[in-house]
Amino acid sequence: MNRREFARLAALAGSAAVFPAALDAKAPPLRPTPAAPDENFWRDVRARFLVPRDVAFLNAANLCPTSLPVIDALDRVARAYEANPSPDARSNLMANGREAARKMLAEALRVTPEEIVITRNTTEGNNTISSGLDLKAGDEVVVWADNHPSNLNAWRQKASRFGFTVVSVPVPPSHPGADGYLDLFTKAFTPRTKLVAVTHVSSNSGDLLPVAEICAAARARGILSLVDGAQAFGVIDLDLARMQPDFYTGSMHKWPCGPKEKGLLYVRQAAQDKLHPSVVGVYGGAVGISRTFETHGQRDDVAIAAVTEGLKLQGSIGRAAIEARSRQLAQALMEKLGRLDGVKLWTSRDPARSAAIVIFQPGSLDPRKLNGALAQNDKIVATARTGDHNPGLRLAPHFYNTMEDVDRAVSAIGKYLKSGV
Repeated sequence: MNRREFARLAALAGSAAVFPAALDAKAPPLRPTPAAPDENFWRDVRARFLVPRDVAFLNAANLCPTSLPVIDALDRVARAYEANPSPDARSNLMANGREAARKMLAEALRVTPEEIVITRNTTEGNNTISSGLDLKAGDEVVVWADNHPSNLNAWRQKASRFGFTVVSVPVPPSHPGADGYLDLFTKAFTPRTKLVAVTHVSSNSGDLLPVAEICAAARARGILSLVDGAQAFGVIDLDLARMQPDFYTGSMHKWPCGPKEKGLLYVRQAAQDKLHPSVVGVYGGAVGISRTFETHGQRDDVAIAAVTEGLKLQGSIGRAAIEARSRQLAQALMEKLGRLDGVKLWTSRDPARSAAIVIFQPGSLDPRKLNGALAQNDKIVATARTGDHNPGLRLAPHFYNTMEDVDRAVSAIGKYLKSGV
């Protein structure tokens, strides 16, 4: 649901009707994750979010709800600081809160704190790379045509300024398999290629790309690699030490369910001397590359400190369990949507080729009208896709969703396929 659709819906129904009484804010501590978590366990997980029980929020690829531990931390830490806004309290918050968040980000990604920069979002991370490398006439950057604008248009704009060339790898009509994607990218590499910029999971198709293999192929040729992980960080159990990208970016406001306007940039130790800061100021981080790349002056230190709570929640559940659950929900959606007459799945049902994003064409229905009807009449939040590339609806379930959410969504879509919107 975009801002315009939300405003229209709120005006029609009133915010209290759209988002009625929330779940219990005083939920008991979450029990340890069972070896085989059942629906009761995942309902307990849902109780860590303010999303009402009668709202099926299937829009994680756009913006996730912030978990209650993060909301509580934002309020608690802000009140503590504002009650004592002294230089010592500020320094303590900057030093301890920020570095605790960095340590937990590094642990989640299986890398070192010295390789982590805390950014505002994926866009800032991507642009830190495209603005910070020494690229000149004769150099080439290979990008995927399905990249986010911050990892596609930004390269093109900077190419026109600095004289290097951008080579675009086309979007295949359907997932060609890991070897197919690897072949697409390696065919674009030349002796002039300095970097390849790729997306881990596409928000436009749901395709899961073989990024470890692409990074390895680039590394073997002396080519740097940038992976946009906006649709992977927080839902896929990542191991960047194994993947070995030179740069990896992500956002806390999506799948990690953390505070807004917080993100990460991973810079592999071996690539750090190739990058130059675009902002030079004060109050950098305490370790590694953060000393140079976090000198943005005053920041929202309270929100940075709250990053830890989102990571703690996911860590306590288990990142492998979260990935398995999100994939389970996506597979259930695709299996049940596939039974409906007129539905065409754009996302591959092969678990090796997709993750937790499901995109489909709902027969001849107008995706915008269907999306609006689902939100207004059925309290199901999704994203409409228009245009020629995979038009339809995008559903993105996450670990706070239940199988009831899946069944409600499929039932409502089936209803509109029969009756129209």
